[in-house]
Amino acid sequence: MNFKGISYYLHLSCYPVAILSFLNILYSSYFDHYLNLDSYLLTLVISFLFALIFYFISKDAEKNIKFYDQLFLLFFVYFFVSLLISIPYYFSYYQLTFIDSYFEAISGLTTTGFTIFTNVKVLDPTLIIWRSSSHWIGGLFFLTFLMLIFSNFKSEYKLTHLVYNPDKATNIFKDTKKIITKVFFLYFFLTSLIFILFTFSGIRLFNSFNLAMSVSSTGAFLPTNELSNLIKTSTQTIILTLGLTFSALNIYFFYSLFANLNTLKKHYEDIAILLSIIFFSLILFFSIEKITFLNILINVVSSLSNSGLSAYSPPNNFFLFFIFLTIVGGSAISNSSGIKFIRIYILFKSLVLEIFKLVSPNIVLDQSILKTEHKINNENINSSFLIFICFFMSIFLLSSFLSAGGMNFENSFKLSILTITNTVNSSLYGMDKINFSNLLTSSKFFLILFMVIGKIELLSLFLIIRKAISRN
Repeated sequence: MNFKGISYYLHLSCYPVAILSFLNILYSSYFDHYLNLDSYLLTLVISFLFALIFYFISKDAEKNIKFYDQLFLLFFVYFFVSLLISIPYYFSYYQLTFIDSYFEAISGLTTTGFTIFTNVKVLDPTLIIWRSSSHWIGGLFFLTFLMLIFSNFKSEYKLTHLVYNPDKATNIFKDTKKIITKVFFLYFFLTSLIFILFTFSGIRLFNSFNLAMSVSSTGAFLPTNELSNLIKTSTQTIILTLGLTFSALNIYFFYSLFANLNTLKKHYEDIAILLSIIFFSLILFFSIEKITFLNILINVVSSLSNSGLSAYSPPNNFFLFFIFLTIVGGSAISNSSGIKFIRIYILFKSLVLEIFKLVSPNIVLDQSILKTEHKINNENINSSFLIFICFFMSIFLLSSFLSAGGMNFENSFKLSILTITNTVNSSLYGMDKINFSNLLTSSKFFLILFMVIGKIELLSLFLIIRKAISRN
């Protein structure tokens, strides 16, 4: 394993945390919030120290690391950067244990939104910003990994090659700076637009800033206890819906919509997702009594984007339907988790094709994927089915661990799905009463592990293990 090459990319991952620490120091000094100032200074020093250590380790190293090294880097970045993010939690005035601090940090970086804090509105403003910013950094990391690692031809199980992707990479070293810069500015512009719209809609500046960072990353950390305290008008609900919708779509869809309309017609996956949102919303609108279409729409979008934010609680018998939507997920190149829409499409269409072949063996059928030049082949089907199996294997394992920790079966099963799909435990799924601070340490440990697995997918871990075994 090329540890020196991996160290080069690890040193780059330290800078976002250092920059965030510096901004929090400036905010604390300007607004006289000195309660947690020392913890941000400590985080800044430690982040830069590790950045320098990793840089000197990687000096004169081969930076073009191999595929399995890339996967190892991917896992290690999540666990290591979360350690840095956990420092302000651990040294804060709120006396969190290390496992609770790390749990909050992992939940932020994976954009899941599980929280140890039961009363967010009493938190120091700088810590609220820190929580929301961890979502934003996690979203930036994941989009970058999608473009640099999972666009690699050896890891096509992410299926980023089947959807619109103008920056297909052959390895992590090729055009790295160019791709990272493009992803950063697209992500930053989307966040800025959501922030501006929230501000002009009447939400105070501080809340708009934090909410924009959570929405753009499909996260769920809020600057207050309830979303209903922030989203009060139809205009604000529409802005929230649009923000989550764009976050669930291909990151380049937003660019194509406003800057390059000629490529918009290539976003077949995103158009199909938008049609699915309308379809599911209409079904629920005619199925649930005394509810506005806008409330239904935000719940559908929130579930498909794997955010879980909702200002409206549906009837109990619809909880599982919204959980099903979290399993589907959004675009292959987005911050959403889940199985992903493109995989569900491939599995469903291949099933229909096989049924038609059995009925009429000589029939000629369209095997194209979402009207693109790509055709459904055995590799696509096997990859999608393998992820499908790994997904439900993860749910089974995690629900077993949580049940062993004393949680009842229904809650452990639903919480497992939300963990694997990196979706917050909101009232949208009937899971808002869970107090994570009261869980056993072992349960928190498994939730931490599977939040990362849910973001990266279990198959990545299997590939690393297989490589390690083959070496031995």
